[in-house]
Amino acid sequence: MATTNVTIRMDEELKKQADDLFSDLGLSMTAALIAFTKQAVKEQRIPFVISRNVPNAETICAIEEIEKMKRNPEINKGYDDVDEMMTELLN
Repeated sequence: MATTNVTIRMDEELKKQADDLFSDLGLSMTAALIAFTKQAVKEQRIPFVISRNVPNAETICAIEEIEKMKRNPEINKGYDDVDEMMTELLN
């Protein structure tokens, strides 16, 4: 089978991290990219999920807490003055 050259550009630090990872796995960058490409062609899709950043459980909990506070402002005391807030927190 004939081969061809492929040139890609990537962030230098990302390349170093990838080289380190693939080396630990016993692969070269070329072998890893060929494995990825073969799998993509076989499955006719990108062989992993590409998605937006999904918040972790702690962040989801904090978001839900803020939403609850917004729905029930009478439960939560708000402050317009940082000094007042700090005085109350420290006493």
